[in-house]
Amino acid sequence: MLVAAAVCPCPPLLVPEVATGAAPELDAARAACLDAVGLLAAARPDRLYVVGPVPEGVHGVFPAGSTGSFAGFGVDLSVRLGEAPKGDAQAGTDQAGTAPSDDRPLPAPLAVGAWLLDRADWADAPIEGLGVDEAATPGVCAGLGHGLAASAERVALLVMGDGSACRTVKAPGYLDERAAGFDAEAARALGTADVAALLAMDTELAYELKVAGRAPWQVLAGAAEDAGLDGRLLFEDAPYGVGYFVAAWS
Repeated sequence: MLVAAAVCPCPPLLVPEVATGAAPELDAARAACLDAVGLLAAARPDRLYVVGPVPEGVHGVFPAGSTGSFAGFGVDLSVRLGEAPKGDAQAGTDQAGTAPSDDRPLPAPLAVGAWLLDRADWADAPIEGLGVDEAATPGVCAGLGHGLAASAERVALLVMGDGSACRTVKAPGYLDERAAGFDAEAARALGTADVAALLAMDTELAYELKVAGRAPWQVLAGAAEDAGLDGRLLFEDAPYGVGYFVAAWS
């Protein structure tokens, strides 16, 4: 059963070494993310899943011990998703419907999640990663969430994903006047643990607004159905024209 969740943005710029001189601009976001991860630890989960958006063909399970790198962003920095368990069995394979592969590098969103957990000195429960196809339907996402929630008595999720990338003319997707309204509703739903609103998100509009968090948020919504969790919005901003939200559910 899902007992807690943290929602965080997933830009590599969240890692100070990647942001370099611009690092202070995201200090508030980093602090909020670490607060949210701390609340996950307080829930005493039996298992933690890091869920993030990935391109088609990269989705599936990333077992504990998987590694990632920020070399593609010009930084000689590697991260590891927890410690590899002894033996060959990997929990969560059935939930994701994809066999894990030990040699796959962590996609950037999961690498950012691994970096956050390392920064928070996470040692409270075994970790596993789940890359969710950015184009997955709400039904598929909800099904993945149901499986994760049923995989242990006390499950926690670290959900990585950004809002729209169309908030300003300098944003990656340029300015779209619909973006501010979409992000406002996303922030409200994430901040109040509104499962129904998250599952009802307009997938086509989310795609047009380059919303990276839509699919992972809907995995969270599926996991949280009938869990009775409350939400709190810890951070909301749109630096660089991209919506960033941090929320904690417990």
